[in-house]
Amino acid sequence: MLNRLEQIEKRYIELGNLLSDPKIISDQESFQRYGKEHSSLCELVEVYLEYKKVENELKESKAILDGKDEELRELAKEEIPLLQKRKADLEERLKVLLLPKDQNDEKNIILEIRAGVGGDEASIFAADLFRMYSKYADAHGLKVEVLSSNPIGVGGLKEVIAIIAGKSVYSKLKYESGVHRVQRVPATEASGRIHTSTVTVAVLPEAEEVEIDIKPDELKVDTFRAGGHGGQNVNKVETAVRMTHIPTGLVVSCQDEKSQHKNRQKALKILASRLLDIKQREQEAKIAQERKSQVGTGDRSEKIRTYNFPQNRVTDHRIGLTIHRLDAVMEGDLNELIETLIHHYQTEALKSQNMALQA
Repeated sequence: MLNRLEQIEKRYIELGNLLSDPKIISDQESFQRYGKEHSSLCELVEVYLEYKKVENELKESKAILDGKDEELRELAKEEIPLLQKRKADLEERLKVLLLPKDQNDEKNIILEIRAGVGGDEASIFAADLFRMYSKYADAHGLKVEVLSSNPIGVGGLKEVIAIIAGKSVYSKLKYESGVHRVQRVPATEASGRIHTSTVTVAVLPEAEEVEIDIKPDELKVDTFRAGGHGGQNVNKVETAVRMTHIPTGLVVSCQDEKSQHKNRQKALKILASRLLDIKQREQEAKIAQERKSQVGTGDRSEKIRTYNFPQNRVTDHRIGLTIHRLDAVMEGDLNELIETLIHHYQTEALKSQNMALQA
């Protein structure tokens, strides 16, 4: 591991020199490529430099124990356990940072939320979840843009598709895919009986043009008038777009924009991300044996989380985490959930890596 870290540090220094080279600066494509690689190594190198510093301090403290100065010896005895603990913590952090990177972690996401079982209450909760993710995005400087939505009259959403853009969005929200269950008394329930409803959430990495090549002859595009609440026509012209990918049968509709061209662009963006998701799932199936060792797969068919409003409680079933402040979570405070999930899956990945090395 240390040899590998030394090589990474050398590469980091080399990249720093390249980024200050006038020839590279004038070549924007190379400058951006090197800048991205330099940025991706920054945290790892910083932790490694701190690790080396602590290691040197530990060696110096151990050397003091062989000296004759009793006062310094006592100080060293107190310091050594603290330095050993710090070194061990940094070593574990380095192991996590050296894990293979998910190629999608730096990407923006396409967030798809759909009402499941539960009628109007499911649609209302779908709207609540979208508000929750939007609040989280606002708190972290992320940008939310609705690509498509299907609202209902009671303030709910049968479906909403949005892009969330910003730094490393996919790495933060990729574990949100799955079935989200809500338990609460609906506003329409006169008897005060608790209902259980479900909403599905899908988090897809935004596809880049170079990753998915959609040929014009693979598309069937229909246009129609955008509809509003109750089915009335909002527009007198056909601005809404229904796009069908003929090879896969995937269908995407967009009608939020007043421009047919903009709706077409949004539909194409959603379609590309769904096709990328299919492509990556096919690739993942080839390494399914490795994934079996991980607890929970993030599969969308799994019930991943329950939001219990009467008890102000949210439980993530994959990791057995229960938080008794659902009110704060619904206001976008997802940090504890997200950070615990990331730590869990990193730990599982480390276990898999260690098992592979031992084998």
